[in-house]
Amino acid sequence: MDELLSDLRTIVGEGHVLAAADLRAGYETDWTGRWHGESLAVVRPADTGEVSAVLRTCTDHRVAVVAQGGNTGLVGGATPSELRPGIVLSTRRLDALGDADPALMQLPCGAGVTLTRLQQAAADAGLQAGLDLAARDSATVGGLAACNAGGLQAVRYGTARRRIAGLEVVLADGAVVSRMAGLRKDNAGYDLASLLIGSEGTLGVITQVLWSMVPRFSDRALALVAVGSVGEAVDAARALLPRLPSLELLELIDEKSIRISLQHLSAEPPAPITPAWILVGCASSGDAQEELAAALVQSGLGERAVVAVDATRRQRLLSIRESLTEAVAAAGIPHKLDVGVPLAALESFLDALPGVVAAAAPGARTFVYGHLGDGNIHVNLLGPAPEDESADAAVLKLAAASGGTITAEHGVGRHKPRYLSLVRSDAEIAAMWAIKRALDPEGILNPGVILA
Repeated sequence: MDELLSDLRTIVGEGHVLAAADLRAGYETDWTGRWHGESLAVVRPADTGEVSAVLRTCTDHRVAVVAQGGNTGLVGGATPSELRPGIVLSTRRLDALGDADPALMQLPCGAGVTLTRLQQAAADAGLQAGLDLAARDSATVGGLAACNAGGLQAVRYGTARRRIAGLEVVLADGAVVSRMAGLRKDNAGYDLASLLIGSEGTLGVITQVLWSMVPRFSDRALALVAVGSVGEAVDAARALLPRLPSLELLELIDEKSIRISLQHLSAEPPAPITPAWILVGCASSGDAQEELAAALVQSGLGERAVVAVDATRRQRLLSIRESLTEAVAAAGIPHKLDVGVPLAALESFLDALPGVVAAAAPGARTFVYGHLGDGNIHVNLLGPAPEDESADAAVLKLAAASGGTITAEHGVGRHKPRYLSLVRSDAEIAAMWAIKRALDPEGILNPGVILA
C-alpha cells in the first residue's frame, strides 16, 4: 500500500491523498448513515489528466476506485465496498465552469460543480438548468450524470440524461473519451456518452459534462391541494396533466410525511392536514397563476387549493416537500425505496403498500412522498434495522409486480443489485456484465454497485 500511496501523491500532490482515518471518515459513510465502508485513501485529483493517471495507477495495483461527488447519494453507490481494497476518488476539485452558449443553450462544467452553481450560471445566461432537487448545494454535476438524477422538475424537463448534450469520461485503464462537441445530430457509432449516464461509476469516471439548459420563464405559480386519499391524489394528477402544458412540478406528500416535515420545520400547516397533499407548480411566459387556477377549477380542485401568490409563499410551500429527506433522516436511519410505478397502477400500488410493509416489518413507520407527475414514489421506512431488508424486498417486489421499477432516480447502488432481476431479464443482465467486463476487465470500478 505504501507504494500505491506514494504513486498517488506524485500524481495529485501530498495534500490531496487523505490516508488518515479521521480525514477519510466523511467520505466513507453515505448521507443516510446506512452504508459504510473503509478506503485505503481519499484521492482528490484536480483535472482530467490527474484522474487518468490515478486510474492507470489503480489498475496497475489492482485496487478499486469509487468515484464520489457531493456524497448525497441514498443507495450506497458512492461508498467504499468491502469486496476489495480501494480508494475513494473525489471529483470535488473538478469544479471549472466554462462559458455558456445561450444560442445552443449549452454549458460545459466540471464533474465537481454543484447543482447550485450550475443553476446560477444558467440564470446568468438568461436560462435555467432544467433540473432541481433539495440537495442542490452539495450534489455535483458528475453525480447527477452518474446516477441519472431526476428531481422535482423531471415531469417537464426529464432526467439528467435528457439534460446532457455531451460528456468526458476516463475509463478504467486511464483512456479519456470526450464527447463535448454538443452536436444535435451525430450517429457515428454507439452512443458511449448515453451509456455512461446512469452507470454509477461502474464503467468510467465522469470528469466533465456539457449541460443542456432550458428557457427561463418569467412567471411561476405554485398551489397546495388537500385531498382525501392518495387515490384522490392520483386522480388529481390524471386530471391536471393534460390541462397544464406549463406544468413543472407535481408532488405527492402523504399525511405522515406532512406531519414529520412540519414538525422538522417547526412550521404551522398552511392548510388543514388531510390524508394527502399535492403540490402543483407551473412556469410560463404568460400568466402562470391564471393558467394554474384555471386548470385547478377545470379539474374540480379549485376549492381545495391554497395558491402561493408570491415567491416567499411559494418557497414556504415547497420547503414542506424539500425538507422531507432531512426530516425522516433526523428521526432514524431510513430505508429509502425509490420506486417508479405507471400512473395507471399507482393507486393500487399505494393502496397495497401499507399491508405489504406491515406484513414484512410489523411496527415500521412508513412515509410516502415523491414525484407524482412521473410516477416516482419515495417509500421511506423507519424502524427496521439497517441490515434488515425484509420490508425493502417486499416493497420492491410490489413495485415490480405493478409494472414498475426498483429505482427511478437514485440508482441501484450497493442497496439493490440483488433485486435487479425483478425488473431486468437474464439476457439484459448478461449484456450488462459483458459491457462491464469489456470496459473494466479488472473489475476495479465501483465493485458491487449495480451488478452483484
